[in-house]
Amino acid sequence: MKNKTILIIFTGGTISMAKHKETSKAIISDNHNELLENIGSELKNIDLISHQFSLKPSPSITPNDMFELANLTKKYLNDPQIDGIVITHGTDTLEETAYFLDLFLETSKPIVITGSMRNYSELGYDGLSNLVSSILVAADSESKDMGVLVVMNDEINAAAEVTKTHTLALDTFKSLEFGPLGIVDQDNVIYYRQTHYPHIHLAPDHIETAVEIQKVYSGASSVFLNLMVEHGVKGIVLEALGRGNVPPQMVEGITNAINHNIPVVITSRCPKGRVLDSYGYEGGGHHLKQLGVIFTENLSSQKARIRLMLSLGLFSDTKEIKKLF
Repeated sequence: MKNKTILIIFTGGTISMAKHKETSKAIISDNHNELLENIGSELKNIDLISHQFSLKPSPSITPNDMFELANLTKKYLNDPQIDGIVITHGTDTLEETAYFLDLFLETSKPIVITGSMRNYSELGYDGLSNLVSSILVAADSESKDMGVLVVMNDEINAAAEVTKTHTLALDTFKSLEFGPLGIVDQDNVIYYRQTHYPHIHLAPDHIETAVEIQKVYSGASSVFLNLMVEHGVKGIVLEALGRGNVPPQMVEGITNAINHNIPVVITSRCPKGRVLDSYGYEGGGHHLKQLGVIFTENLSSQKARIRLMLSLGLFSDTKEIKKLF
């Protein structure tokens, strides 16, 4: 049987960090050759090739980096010799890059994103085990047509569902509402279910990065919303209260943005559940929907922003963008 060929794209993050000798703080270190050497004996019937995309901590990864990475990944996916792709990434923005790729790419080949919570110098470094598990998932035939996957701590999660839930824990990446798609048990890849989201394909030739997020809280005003409009933002995501509600003081700013043809997308600051136009009071979901606010599915604000950036690369008409949500 022919060996599977898996490409590993390294972007940086904690998995590529070690402690500085003087400060003992984690810094980027190009260790990709060392990682590949350490895992070679753990893999059977799998050939590895690699590409060093960047050496960045994930807070330095920008949407433009994601766009460049998506186009690079697309090029490699067109290579018939490559059976699957694993991408290493810092964990802080990993879910955003994963969701960007999930929307942008349309392929049956497995794409897996992974990282680590501990750096190479720490006891219990999880980078090696996460990398091996990710390669096994990418090489497994059942991973085809699953969209972009996130594999950490031997759990397989969908890019559209997963989020980072803890600043330190090794099992930080969880699909809070639906649970993992499957697990990696030694060298066995076991799936429990499919992802609940239908795949939406958004692949513009450019993205609109001037999209901002505002968290909603008790007594929030329109000051920041109006500042966004003055500064020429092209899209706004509101991380609203509960089912998708805001204080009445924000209605003026929301109306101002919509009158300037700026799409306003509503999500909830609750980690689980949908937003819906349930409430008819001023600032309630029904009132906001009448104003023209766009409601999401079970999306976090950071993922809604990714979808809005890609949508704005395709359309400027808010009615067309609303269809994509």
